[in-house]
Amino acid sequence: MLILKPIIRLPAVITLVLLYGCAGSPEKPQQPDTSPVSVKPADVKQKSKAKEAATSIDPDVLFMLLTAELAGQRGQYDIALEGYMEAAKRVHDPRFAERAAMIAMYLKDGGKLNEAVKIWLRQDANNITARKFAALAALKAGDKAAAASHIGSLLKNDPAGFEKSVLELATVLQKDNKATLIFDVLDDVSSQNPGQATVYFVQALLATQMNRPELAEAKVGQALRIQPGWDRALMLQAQLAMYSGDFNKAKEVLKTAALRFPEDNKIKKLLAQVLIKAKAYDEAVGIYQAILKANPKENDSRMALGLVYLQKDNLDDAEDVFTQLLKEPEWQAQASYYLGKIAEQQNDVDEALVWYDKVTDERLVFEAGISAIGLLGKDKQFAQAEARLASLAKKYPKQKLRLLLVQSELLNQQQQYGKAFNILTNALTDLPDEKELLYARALMAEHIGKLEVLEADLKKIISKYPDNAEALNALGYTLADKTNRYQEAEGYLQRALKLNPDEAVILDSYGWLQFKLGNMAKALDYLERAYAKQQENEIAAHLAEVLWAVNQKDKAKKVFKEAFKESPDDHYLLEFKARVLDKAE
Repeated sequence: MLILKPIIRLPAVITLVLLYGCAGSPEKPQQPDTSPVSVKPADVKQKSKAKEAATSIDPDVLFMLLTAELAGQRGQYDIALEGYMEAAKRVHDPRFAERAAMIAMYLKDGGKLNEAVKIWLRQDANNITARKFAALAALKAGDKAAAASHIGSLLKNDPAGFEKSVLELATVLQKDNKATLIFDVLDDVSSQNPGQATVYFVQALLATQMNRPELAEAKVGQALRIQPGWDRALMLQAQLAMYSGDFNKAKEVLKTAALRFPEDNKIKKLLAQVLIKAKAYDEAVGIYQAILKANPKENDSRMALGLVYLQKDNLDDAEDVFTQLLKEPEWQAQASYYLGKIAEQQNDVDEALVWYDKVTDERLVFEAGISAIGLLGKDKQFAQAEARLASLAKKYPKQKLRLLLVQSELLNQQQQYGKAFNILTNALTDLPDEKELLYARALMAEHIGKLEVLEADLKKIISKYPDNAEALNALGYTLADKTNRYQEAEGYLQRALKLNPDEAVILDSYGWLQFKLGNMAKALDYLERAYAKQQENEIAAHLAEVLWAVNQKDKAKKVFKEAFKESPDDHYLLEFKARVLDKAE
């Protein structure tokens, strides 16, 4: 599956240093007498300006500055702050106020910070960094009017950097949960500065951060009414539509944007992602092919194209794409990994293992190792699988949970259900609410007849994750298959179906329940739909049994033979054969 990556996002966490402009903030020394602070006024930075400093600054002020400098070198920042504050008051030079503000911020002295920033702005009213300090202080204090005034000044004096400035403030204040306050302040800014699309756009980004998609959609809509052809706003609008599941809207927005901006590959790539989410794979392929035709070096699009081919089970084309990417050093690891996946799908175990073992990039080595173990388990090469598992466990001790689940699956494949159950039970002692462990133990419990454990584990998952379709389906199916509590089973399965109406295993479970209830036509409908989506052995066995029950015996035998040919050792098929077919002969 392709992983969709958002094109428009809030910036990563920005430290307060970014608010300080060109000057650096003081740092705490590792030892008292070795401070890295360089708190030097511009007047004493260069020898060429020494005479000017001595003649243009009152001797008392110069003494204060030298005292502040020495205090800063010794880590005595409170003394340094007092020196710069006094110099800022006496000399009309915004650099002293700026330094005082930085030290006050470092010391978290809000009163001194506000005082220094006020002096700074009086001496340099259009200074962007000073406005950021002032806006930050106002927001921290919850002073909406002052914050709106300062942010409005940022909009007026630095319109190109407005978005970045506001998002920096939002990031700095993230721990204080001030996103709503900033959003409200921007309402005031927009009313005072009508017709500014960027204000609404920034509000849309903040609303997204606040997890209020409808508000974000409204704000980006306002931005586009003012500036209809804004590419970034169109892309955000499309993303919001996509995340809400309205793929048609997202597709139309992006198609319009692509026509308006034919050279913008970001729009095309986002459109391709939308098409993939909508399962319009052929259209997505066409977009990636067009991008690559225009620029063959667009290797991220080449990788995406290969993944779409893989999604479509177009293995030959996928193999061609990943083979091309082997020539690019930065893409070799991913290409090798997916060539291993292709070989695995082609049931070429040895070839797949070769590719998995060629993955050397640390970001993918673990996943390649897990894939190799899973492949060996399916091929019943359990000794090799367990040896690789032990090796991975030594190399990746922090992946203990994942590796334990892999171990339990290997034991499941060897029908060592009791051993797997005990391992999972021990693990749950330390992690009693771990969803994956509970689910895995529930499956083992079913094999060893501990239905009360299965039911308890699955209900625990559902109580914490009520929309977990996997657990709902497992509990519903087990109640239908192993008990006569059909009404309860139907409740769980209907919830699962509502969440994932096209999932083959859920369709199968619901069809099997209908068979148990005697609703043959309904059972056959659901099971045929399930088998059409996924030719899985248990589904085949269920479908064959229902076909046999409605006297479509030739069709039942055909379904069984096709599945049995591929998996002659499958438990479900063998059980159906012994219970139904062998008795009929």
